[in-house]
Amino acid sequence: MEIWINPACSKCRSALTLLDAEGADYTVRRYLEDVPSEDEIRAVLDRLGLEPWDITRTGEAVAKELGLKEWARDAGSRDRWIAALAGHPKLIQRPIITADDGTAVVARTDEAVRDALSR
Repeated sequence: MEIWINPACSKCRSALTLLDAEGADYTVRRYLEDVPSEDEIRAVLDRLGLEPWDITRTGEAVAKELGLKEWARDAGSRDRWIAALAGHPKLIQRPIITADDGTAVVARTDEAVRDALSR
């Protein structure tokens, strides 16, 4: 499994602590440094079963600068959202775990991390 993290994020550090405690085999991706492409974001969204606006941190300063809260949340706007996430990775909700079974979870709680571990 792979986990997308920002080391400064307490939720990410908690998820890593739990993964380590469970002896999980995982790879860390520091997504602010190793920025996911638009195609990678699409693939993760498919695995999550979510839309780009569902994993967007709309409280970030760059979200306000872009006016994301006013953007349409529909199929026609999906590519615009994905481009924003790829162009401004700080907007991506974290941590995201891609599980070995092809699914993914936004692992902001211990329960979500355990869910990923059980897959």
